[in-house]
Amino acid sequence: MRQHRTHPAPAAPIAPTVAVDVPDTWGPRVRDDMTVEVALSVMSGAQVEYLLLCDGDDECTGSVTRAQLAAHRDCSTYTDRVRLRDVLGGPLAPPDTLAR
Repeated sequence: MRQHRTHPAPAAPIAPTVAVDVPDTWGPRVRDDMTVEVALSVMSGAQVEYLLLCDGDDECTGSVTRAQLAAHRDCSTYTDRVRLRDVLGGPLAPPDTLAR
């Protein structure tokens, strides 16, 4: 007596091919209009010490560290509406100086 399959064998999954533009640096990328509170939350959730900042064209313009944001957060003038661009009025750390 011969056994018959009642269910067809599952087909091998096909991985989609996606073209990805790999930046020179790696890390979570955010826009500079994000608030400091949200940026700190993103860092905590992603378990990273820095974020890469991007402009409106998604070009990396710099970076910000958790220590920089924490220092600003402790200032007496800080409010929960402060945006990253307000905190980082000066020159930003170039992304290639960050530890990978």
